[in-house]
Parts: sequence; structure tokens; C-alpha cells
Amino acid sequence: MATRSKARRRALEVLFEADLKDANPSRILADRVARSQQMTAQDTDPRIGEYTIELVNGVVEHIDRIDSLIETYSIGWPLDRMPTVDRNVLRLGVFELLWGQDVPEVVAIDEAVSLAQELSTAESPQFVNGLLDRLRELKPTLQR
Repeated sequence: MATRSKARRRALEVLFEADLKDANPSRILADRVARSQQMTAQDTDPRIGEYTIELVNGVVEHIDRIDSLIETYSIGWPLDRMPTVDRNVLRLGVFELLWGQDVPEVVAIDEAVSLAQELSTAESPQFVNGLLDRLRELKPTLQR
């Protein structure tokens, strides 16, 4: 798995944990970073890299706008009805799609769909792809 793909998965894990615990993702991230700095070569828990930190911090910084966009364009699926994995995959995808400095739009969408395929329901990849593709189309008109 590519380095950035691993970073996205780790960021998703942080966001997912924070969502389940109703905690601040920045706090969960800080705990994980501290834990990863204390690891030895024998530890199996992955280290938290710079891109994971960038993703989590970016989602946290833009969470209100991200959630508003997801709510607006996921017709019939309010955030609280979405599977937790899907909600957080979408948050990552929207962040990369709209604020990712060096991430091609198609890569942001493909990576989010891959996470949904791997970690969520059979219907989730299509849902994630459709919503992110719609936001990609609207991107020039969306106020960030």
C-alpha cells in the first residue's frame, strides 16, 4: 500500500475513533502521535506520519463546512444516519477534494472509494463515489 494511502487509512482511524467516542479528533491524534513516538521497532501499531496529521487537522479545521456540504448533497442521508465509516471517509474525501493542495481530484475520490470498499458496506463505495463526484462537479461554485 502506498504511503499516502496508509496515511489516509490512519487518518480515517483517528476520525472514526473520535466520532465513536464523541471526542475531539485533535486529542485522539495527539494521543496517537505521542504513542507512536514511544514505539520500538517491534511494535506493530503504525507510526503517525505528517500526511496523516495534515489530513486530520484539515478535517478538524474545515469540519463545519465539510459536514454542511455532505448534508446538503447526500439527499435523504443526514450525517447521523450514515454509517460512521462512510461519514468519516466522506469527510476525508471532501477535505482532499476541496483543500488538498497537491492531490488530483480523481485521486481524492478513488482513495475515498477504496477505503469505503475495504471498510464499509457493499453500497458504500457507490454512495461515496457519487457524492464526491457531485462535489467535484460543483467545486468551482462552492464557497470554501
